[in-house]
Amino acid sequence: MNRLTYWLLIALCAAVEVWGQIIGNRDLFLIGAMAGFGVIAVARLLYRADRYEEFAEAGEER
Repeated sequence: MNRLTYWLLIALCAAVEVWGQIIGNRDLFLIGAMAGFGVIAVARLLYRADRYEEFAEAGEER
């Protein structure tokens, strides 16, 4: 996941959270928050997978 995609998804989740606050829908706010945490988690997993591949190609193990 490149930086542009990451930040666009985070901005979308933040917009959903703000919209949920504006219209007073707590469920929408929580959906945006959970989606934001999901984006962060997936980005971290992809980053770790890339680092693991770099170590595997170099013949090193952690």
